[in-house]
Amino acid sequence: MTTQSRTTQNRIERDDIEAKLRELTSDVNEQAASARSKVITGGIIVVVLTVVLVFLLGRRAGGKGTTIVEVRRF
Repeated sequence: MTTQSRTTQNRIERDDIEAKLRELTSDVNEQAASARSKVITGGIIVVVLTVVLVFLLGRRAGGKGTTIVEVRRF
């Protein structure tokens, strides 16, 4: 091998950099998509639990506020 052929083999070209960046961004995009679906699922669960909790607390508070008066005649 000559010195000239050795330097052309070790030289980093634009295509090499673009290929590596595409590889890295595809990995990041896959991980982001996976995390996004988990966050959406968790958010939906939190919203449903909050609505159920508010419903139950409101129902309980509404039941406490009513007064039943029974009138009897003798």
